Amino acid sequence: MKETNLNPEDAKLRGLLCRSRVAPALPPRFQEGVWRRIENAEAAKVAARRNWLDSLAQWLLRPKLALVGAAALILMGSFMGVREGAQSARHEAQARYVAAVAPNLLR
Repeated sequence: MKETNLNPEDAKLRGLLCRSRVAPALPPRFQEGVWRRIENAEAAKVAARRNWLDSLAQWLLRPKLALVGAAALILMGSFMGVREGAQSARHEAQARYVAAVAPNLLR
């Protein structure tokens, strides 16, 4: 059987490998296209950060979610109204109690 010499220091092998590598030519204006894509990607990221509120509004204003959003707003408004009314009633009751116990102190 014949032994093959696969020594990486072999100059003949190195030369053959260097000549066998093919470097394809780049298409015209390749570099310009790369930079344009990079700039567009960066601009899209900035625009996405600025428009997150618009995206949220568009998502919430879809017909399927509009009803859910309206119901949530009505429930939150009702809850806040009940809470404010209870607080107002408590403050009014305290004021009436103080007026009933010590009427001269308030005048």
